Amino acid sequence: MRILVADDHDLVRETIAAYFDASDIDEVMTVASLDEAVRAAEETGTFDLVLLDYSMPGMNGLDGLAEMRQANQGRPVAILSGTASPSVADAALKAGAQGFIPKTLAARSLLTAARFMAAGEVYAPLEFMRGRDQASGTLTRREMDVLRGICEGKANKEIARSLDLQEVTVKLHVKTLSRKLEARNRTHAAMIARDRGLL
Repeated sequence: MRILVADDHDLVRETIAAYFDASDIDEVMTVASLDEAVRAAEETGTFDLVLLDYSMPGMNGLDGLAEMRQANQGRPVAILSGTASPSVADAALKAGAQGFIPKTLAARSLLTAARFMAAGEVYAPLEFMRGRDQASGTLTRREMDVLRGICEGKANKEIARSLDLQEVTVKLHVKTLSRKLEARNRTHAAMIARDRGLL
């Protein structure tokens, strides 16, 4: 997996890159502006995931997101921010961002989120987005698909096959929907789903 980290704060950029380097990510490139990020994609080829700082030079709000998505040929581009509000995160997702990553996100969660987004799934941390909308505990369409599979007694591998997803992606969905439903395990999640008439 090739990841590009674009952030004008040296410490943030290098810390994120060091964490990715220490994991099983194949290649991590770092740049300090939108222009450098666009050039990197054009000169070295597209990335599996680009993490783009919301307030670095050249971004001009979400205009930079559109420019980077074009340079990365439509492949996943996520917004990274230490200051943006949930409403900005919401606007970024509506504008086509693959996800929204607060800089307060724990390193392990960041790695999980990166894999999730590179697999084509949209990521936004529930705790952060809850500031925008108390109903955010509701499940996404994909989480509902996975929950339906759980209720049918299917294993993650079977659910992955039926939804044309990777098994690791299904595991992430199970984890997220279990947290949203406050379920102890998948059986408990299925019971809650039936009790609430979710399916």
